[in-house]
Amino acid sequence: MGLYIEAQGEGPGLVLLHGWGLHGGIWAPVAGALARHYRLYRVDLPGHGHSPLTSDFTLEGVMAEVLEAVPARAHWLGWSLGGLVALGAAVRHPARVDRLVLVASAPRFSRAADWPRGMAIARLDAFADELERDYRGTLMRFLSLQTRGADHEREDLRVLRAALFERGRPALEALRGGLRMLREVDLRGEIARIDLPALWLAGAHDRLVHPDALRAAAALGGGRFEVVRGAGHAPFLSHPEAFVRRVHAFLAAGSGGPLGADSPGR
Repeated sequence: MGLYIEAQGEGPGLVLLHGWGLHGGIWAPVAGALARHYRLYRVDLPGHGHSPLTSDFTLEGVMAEVLEAVPARAHWLGWSLGGLVALGAAVRHPARVDRLVLVASAPRFSRAADWPRGMAIARLDAFADELERDYRGTLMRFLSLQTRGADHEREDLRVLRAALFERGRPALEALRGGLRMLREVDLRGEIARIDLPALWLAGAHDRLVHPDALRAAAALGGGRFEVVRGAGHAPFLSHPEAFVRRVHAFLAAGSGGPLGADSPGR
């Protein structure tokens, strides 16, 4: 049994990759609008939703399973952890990716001396420890961080909590692997090789991935950086119309070279 994928819509292919602990159903607030322009492939990552976990949850392993399951060439859009997978595909398998959208994501999630806007490693380690003691509570606390600071924080949190176990419980080993990826993966040295248009889309009030991390990533890879004002870590939930408008404008812009790293910020 391979990955579970929901396909809908007509047009150029658009692969959608969700974040840690969730599933492809989380794209519901924007799927209808995007499906008017694109053939969507809403993937449940391994060990999440309806997709089984058949091997170790690593960047290479997850990337390989997604590449096997989606069209030979498509646009890729990844949110948070899913953005790390999408970025990995773009830098290591560029013939498979047309245009790339990274939402509230970064080439490195953990903080380092030369990457000050990352998450503190101690914070990621604490989540990993708490996950072993309190599976459900840890997931719920992580969801609350994703909506904190957003214009519609309470409403967005209700949506995330309702969706969390909608397709069953994510596999513990997949969650462990996802946290390891967030702690250890560093693609900064590879994104300079990106030779395709890339959009880094941040939430202005994101408490997990600071907008400056996306701004720095865009500068490293020659990509475009934009901010959704009033949004937290999940701008497609809090500001679905603005999200769809920005994504569609970028994907429909043509098939030229990488866009400059200018930032409208609105």
